[in-house]
Amino acid sequence: MWSRLRALLPSRRAALASGRTIPDALWQDTLAQLPFLRALTAAEREHLRRLAAAFLDQKEFHGAHGLAITDAMALSIATQACLPLLHFGPAAQALAWYDDFVVLVVHAAEVVAPRELTDEIGVVHRYDEPLVGEAMERGPVTLSWQDVAAAGERMAEGTNVVVHEFIHKMDMRDGAADGCPPLPPGFLGTHGRRAARAAWLAVLEPAYQAHREQVIIAERFGGATPWLDAYGAEALEEFLPVACEAYFVNRARFAQEFPALLALFDAFFRPGNPVSKS
Repeated sequence: MWSRLRALLPSRRAALASGRTIPDALWQDTLAQLPFLRALTAAEREHLRRLAAAFLDQKEFHGAHGLAITDAMALSIATQACLPLLHFGPAAQALAWYDDFVVLVVHAAEVVAPRELTDEIGVVHRYDEPLVGEAMERGPVTLSWQDVAAAGERMAEGTNVVVHEFIHKMDMRDGAADGCPPLPPGFLGTHGRRAARAAWLAVLEPAYQAHREQVIIAERFGGATPWLDAYGAEALEEFLPVACEAYFVNRARFAQEFPALLALFDAFFRPGNPVSKS
């Protein structure tokens, strides 16, 4: 089905490739549009540039309904998608997290997707869901360009649709979208996958439950609106990408709101490996 759909979409493999250098002017424009990248060191920004170039070399961009994908659009998406991989080693190693798909579908704005849900007694519920992004297991990533382009403006809110969808990809790497990505051996000094997962969830689940309670109080009883996006209260597997959005684009505020999560995410996303050459 996807192959038939893809034939209907204008396609583009970005002209920029890992074997060539991203033009300085285009790279500087991208950095200017994404102010949260200013917090990176010069070495980190250069490594991110190499990661983005390799990403562009591996992926195909398809503009929905005639949307033309420019190099600037593709590079912005690639740069934000690679931000979570910054400390995962050389490009070939880091981008293995995203090797289950090739295609990104970019819409001009949010889309409405038909959904169908069967409840516990067998009743089928059909509804429409507005989407600004979606990541399918072993399938394409869909993004709203309107929301991608607003990443800099929404930095203070701690939201970023590209980071959100690519954290889903990392979470699904082991075949399950459950709020726990595959963890490295010895994570937090643990022995074995079960212990590592338990250590991860011991920090993530209480933060999720606290956020969920804040959202309920705000929505039902007029309490203070939490800083973190309320969508994170939907389920643990949504809380992880929502929290990671804030972690990557507004670290200072995230550190104030979620100090325990900051330490957990640092242990995973900044495992102490030096930024290496690709």
